[in-house]
Amino acid sequence: MCDSSSSSLAMGERRRAAAHAMLFPFPCPGHINPTLKLAELLHSRGVHVTFVNTEHNHERLRRRREGAVRGREGFRFEVVPDGLRDEERAAPDSTVRLYLSLRSSCGAPLVELARRVAAEEGRGAPPVTCLVLSGLVSFALDVAGELGVPAFVLWGTSACGFACTLRLRQLRQRGYTPLKDASYLTNGYLDTPIDWIAGMPTVRLGDVSSFVRTLDPTSFALRVEEDEANSCARAQGLILNTFDDLESDVLEALKDEFPRVYTIGPLAAAMHGRVVDRANGHGGGAAGLSLWEEDAACMTWLDAQPSGSVLYVSFGSLTVMSPDNIAELAWGLAESRRPFLWVVRPGLVAGGINALPDGFVSETKDRCFIAEWCAQEQVLRHRAVGAFLTHSGWNSSTESICSGVPMICWPGFADQYINSRYVCDEWGIGLRLDEELRREQVAAHVEELMGGGGGRGEEMRRSAAKWKAMAESATANGGSSYVSLDKLVEQLRLETE
Repeated sequence: MCDSSSSSLAMGERRRAAAHAMLFPFPCPGHINPTLKLAELLHSRGVHVTFVNTEHNHERLRRRREGAVRGREGFRFEVVPDGLRDEERAAPDSTVRLYLSLRSSCGAPLVELARRVAAEEGRGAPPVTCLVLSGLVSFALDVAGELGVPAFVLWGTSACGFACTLRLRQLRQRGYTPLKDASYLTNGYLDTPIDWIAGMPTVRLGDVSSFVRTLDPTSFALRVEEDEANSCARAQGLILNTFDDLESDVLEALKDEFPRVYTIGPLAAAMHGRVVDRANGHGGGAAGLSLWEEDAACMTWLDAQPSGSVLYVSFGSLTVMSPDNIAELAWGLAESRRPFLWVVRPGLVAGGINALPDGFVSETKDRCFIAEWCAQEQVLRHRAVGAFLTHSGWNSSTESICSGVPMICWPGFADQYINSRYVCDEWGIGLRLDEELRREQVAAHVEELMGGGGGRGEEMRRSAAKWKAMAESATANGGSSYVSLDKLVEQLRLETE
């Protein structure tokens, strides 16, 4: 017979093993995919997972690939409505409408979903014991409060990006933003040094965030970013897709403000070859939930290219380019004389592929592949890819770091500017393009980064290889991110007691 202490221990272990995380990302690819990767990592550590998509996105995914939203033991997909009408989805401000609609209509369905999951019999899952949210869904902190469970926030930017977003309120209060008039966009004002963000080197005002560039004293986007970042203080923990060696100084500063910071990235490295599907025992983890069809033929094309010869070009899921910038980029790629794989997704430019300049396709047909979308992590890990021309979104930046691929940066939104600043100046793995694209600079940067003969390009390739090794070390058993994930899982289990 067991004594009372061992019996109590067994009861405690049963309670601690009953952690059930409900994860809810803002419904766009840049939030869905890192949240899904975190869900897979938690599941691999024995946490029950309910991953919540909106009905609209769930149906898009189901139509595209039925298996993409099929759950398995201990991992289930559920849906809630987003409250948008079809005509609102096509509006130019659809993201703003989505944000507002979620805040006004999604709280009650999330509460109802969590209670329904708890009431169901025979599914083998305990009640929901915590919520894990991405950025832009801070309203769900109130959902956690109503359910009586803790909430954790996976903030999808770099640590430096998060630190900058936290300081938008002070920038506004100190009079740095909004700008006085449109001339401040071009008269050098954006070069104003900002030297008081804890843990960060002196940076340009214009690199803190795109949201400082507003002329509107009531800027909706600026206030949303301020509020969403500062709301993280209400959560029981802050989760960041980075690793300690990459952003050590700013992470130390953030830990003075947020007692529980979990650095569990880069998620691209953490997922690659590490997660084991507990239902069938094979590795691989989540490939991601792409809302667009991925062109598998581009991988066959890459197979036929020499190692390190291809420039990969992609600007993520939200960037919109003008016809002039598309033309300058296209002719810059043509003048580089390098093979390239260019993702021209629906919505990148009005007219899509038909907006490419006359003569461009025929000029480059023997050395280019144009796809509407592709499996980016697979592309970046391909031996043929030697550089990445990117918008400097954080998911793309970390995927490039994990693959050891140096970057040419063309930021344009939110944290992309500070990511580019760090990629180029702090980590030494990239070159930055001017905001107005010029074909000559595009071609010159491609040649500098990918050309032979040593120089800065060779230094950046060495630095990229170094950071890749450090990312792999951080996510390996015993590495800083591996240990941080274990601490997060332990905290989730402790919260069930």
